Amino acid sequence: MNTLGGPRAAIRARPTAAVLDVVIPVYNEEVDLGPCVRRLHDHLSAHFPYPFQITIADNASVDDTLKVADGLAGELPGVEVLHLDAKGRGRALSAAWSASSAPVLAYMDVDLSTDLAALLPLVAPLISGHSDLAIGTRLARTSRVVRGTKREVISRAYNLLLRGALAARFSDAQCGFKAIRADVAVELLPLVRDTGWFFDTELLVLAQRAGLRIHEVPVDWVDDPDSRVDIVATALADLRGVGRLGRALLTGALPLADLRAQLGRAPLTTRPEQLGRAPGQVPVGLPRQLVRFAAVGVASTLAYLVLFVATRGALGAQPANLLALLLTAVANTAANRRLTFGISGRRHAGRHHLQGLLAFGLGLALTSGSLAVLHAAHAAPARPVELAVLVAANLAATVLRFVLLRLGMHHRHT
Repeated sequence: MNTLGGPRAAIRARPTAAVLDVVIPVYNEEVDLGPCVRRLHDHLSAHFPYPFQITIADNASVDDTLKVADGLAGELPGVEVLHLDAKGRGRALSAAWSASSAPVLAYMDVDLSTDLAALLPLVAPLISGHSDLAIGTRLARTSRVVRGTKREVISRAYNLLLRGALAARFSDAQCGFKAIRADVAVELLPLVRDTGWFFDTELLVLAQRAGLRIHEVPVDWVDDPDSRVDIVATALADLRGVGRLGRALLTGALPLADLRAQLGRAPLTTRPEQLGRAPGQVPVGLPRQLVRFAAVGVASTLAYLVLFVATRGALGAQPANLLALLLTAVANTAANRRLTFGISGRRHAGRHHLQGLLAFGLGLALTSGSLAVLHAAHAAPARPVELAVLVAANLAATVLRFVLLRLGMHHRHT
């Protein structure tokens, strides 16, 4: 057991034992799996100075992915196969990492979007004992990224959400390029509930709250144009995950104090008054801000629904939604400046309303998109169903609004 602030031991390589296990979770990847694994194996053989293993974690594929994986295991030394009967990237990573005997565990997506030159810099701090987890980041200034505008905006908005809602200090939660020390994984994995795409975020938040050191490596990234990830479904699942994890942190349902005592690294100063708050405590003023923001949000939502119903017949669903959302967004920003964040006067008011309009744009995208999906599924949905869909979409928009306003106003009212 590590004591508080105790240094991690450097990992000593044994001649035949794998120091690094790189897990590749796959689902129906019979075409891409072979070229990707051979490319990764060639790179590790040429550039990684320690014994390694590659584990293909098959997520209940229904094509010939498992057959291809077994063929690779017979062809390439150090390639292993793990088959799961249920889908879920988080489930695959948890199972593969838990079963591995390597002291450093990593994973990357099968499309190998990340330049493999970043792999050794990713795991070296874990091997030396300097860090506990390592992530690739596409959001560093020195990263070189090729991907569409939509994915770029969604990624940055999601990481902003994590900073505001969960006080995350890591920059890129979703990059499919991460590593963890096995002695840390054995303590954290039993606490991670998500089995899908939110797995990474949950693991990183728990690690940060436990006082572990997270190393970030700028990466060169080329997005896979044939990605099969359902962006809308993944985003909704991530929002549910943020809400669940946020509740667990606020209620003290997670044994963070025990984890910090066992695994955490001591801060440079250990006096609570210098740190600003006790370990695991929420940011100063956040509970009060949440209560006031919720009250403003309830009033805004009621006003929005009244305006929508009043103008729906004359304007149609989408124009009525635009008008109602725009009017309530301006009023909502003004109310939150004064009531939630305690800001009065005209100083920075223009900037704050611009931030409110950004949140308005995100809310419009969520609500309009939800209406479009509903009307595509049902030509003439019942009005209560239409309102229920809008309320759900507005709840998601409300979370984004709080995060953006809190980050922008950065006002702590105690």
